Amino acid sequence: MRNIHLLAGCAVLAFAFADAAVSAEPSPMQMTTPIPDGIAAPDEVETSLGTLRFEDGVPDMATADAVYESLDRSRAVVAYLNTIQIASMHAMREGMLGFGPANYTVLAFKELMDSKALFLTPNTSSVYFFMWTDTEETGPLVIETPPNVLGIIDDAWFHYVADFGNAGPDKGKGGKFLLLPPGYEGDVPDGYHVARSGTYGNWVLWRGFLKDGDPGPAVAETEKTFKIYPLGKEDDAPPMTFVDVSGQPFNTIHTMEFRYWEEIDEVIQAEPGAPLGPELLGLLASIGIEQGQDFAPDERMKAILTDAASIGAAAVRSLAARPREDRFYYYPGESYWATPFVGGSYLFNDENGARILDARAMFHFYATGITPAMTQAPVGAGSQYAMLYLDESGEPLDGSKTYKVTLPPDVPAKNFWSFVVYDNQTRSMLQTDQQFPSVSSAKGQVQPNTDGSYDILFGPEAPDGMADNWVQTIPGKGWNMLFRLYGPLQPWFDKTWRPGDAVVVE
Repeated sequence: MRNIHLLAGCAVLAFAFADAAVSAEPSPMQMTTPIPDGIAAPDEVETSLGTLRFEDGVPDMATADAVYESLDRSRAVVAYLNTIQIASMHAMREGMLGFGPANYTVLAFKELMDSKALFLTPNTSSVYFFMWTDTEETGPLVIETPPNVLGIIDDAWFHYVADFGNAGPDKGKGGKFLLLPPGYEGDVPDGYHVARSGTYGNWVLWRGFLKDGDPGPAVAETEKTFKIYPLGKEDDAPPMTFVDVSGQPFNTIHTMEFRYWEEIDEVIQAEPGAPLGPELLGLLASIGIEQGQDFAPDERMKAILTDAASIGAAAVRSLAARPREDRFYYYPGESYWATPFVGGSYLFNDENGARILDARAMFHFYATGITPAMTQAPVGAGSQYAMLYLDESGEPLDGSKTYKVTLPPDVPAKNFWSFVVYDNQTRSMLQTDQQFPSVSSAKGQVQPNTDGSYDILFGPEAPDGMADNWVQTIPGKGWNMLFRLYGPLQPWFDKTWRPGDAVVVE
């Protein structure tokens, strides 16, 4: 009898559990309709974050924590890739202001820029001048520019503001430019080329030209004609200071780890954010960088931002050295020569107007200076650039090996061409025993082959009889190169002429 009662009790429990299972699915209501597949959340789902669990569509606490961790990290990585230009400009600002105050201090490479300066991919054939301006206290600034230079003004967000010199409205004759601060609504007098900036801080850069290999005339012309002063206060302005920084070690390169975020925050706090747009401002705010707010991540967020900086740094290095899209290369599938201006736009837009985000991140990791003149100059004017990280086999360029790059006859450069070698770590000129790690046809010493072609050698030691065609490298250190054409001609653009790959010389 006792067993009969036990069996009966089990049966009752079984019916109870069956009723509970049925009741877990709501009974159809008067307004119930079928739910299409893919709308409802499953009770659990396997993802790259692990198993995510839901209680009738509501994430449990562990799932919510995992999702927020992922959101913070992914947003930080995206923010890194979309703000590297801001960090780059901030680092240049800090480097420049180390020599004197804004508006009246010009850094002049009177004997050309050499490898002691940490500066993103400069050339060794132009006479560089640059300075930082700030209109927050002065208001509009008048900039009197020298003739026969290539000059640009970029704002603190690294947006293009104006050209001056040969590609500017003064048409290379020199002129008076009026730099207006953000939101300026005052009178704008006649007689100036007006440049409106979205930020108070602006980078002013210009390049003079060698005369028979001598930088002296370009330096003298700049010192005679270049000046900056507040509008209407020419007579009261402090004198310009020209600091010769040739051969001086100083840094203009941003960091690549957690301090990166602190550099970004400094600019966000100092400059109007409107030119960045609400999307990017919102992205930065989501990771704790917001104007008027202290940037003070807790330990969890600091660990995420540190991790994101490492991922972001690896991403931009990959984009520069091993791009995955054909449009990054001049000769896809045939050569590793790549273009710094993917899409041929200084805005990094494609033919449909979509921004090529990877192209923008790569450029600002590798180089500086934003102007339409870099991509829109006519044939025979301006310059073109080709970058190379890998040899013909797709291996990174190795400082212990010797490589040869052959330029076929009739190099399509109206003015001259050059190679400059850069350090993979700093993206600055490779620091070797050579003051200028470069070879340039402008110096008139490069030796051609009998057919008019050129063999350029890169390696630890100069091959016999080829010292004028050789750039030194360092065993155990990686490097990359930029090939420049000044006054590029049609065969470059239609690709009927192309440089050879980097071939290992045994």
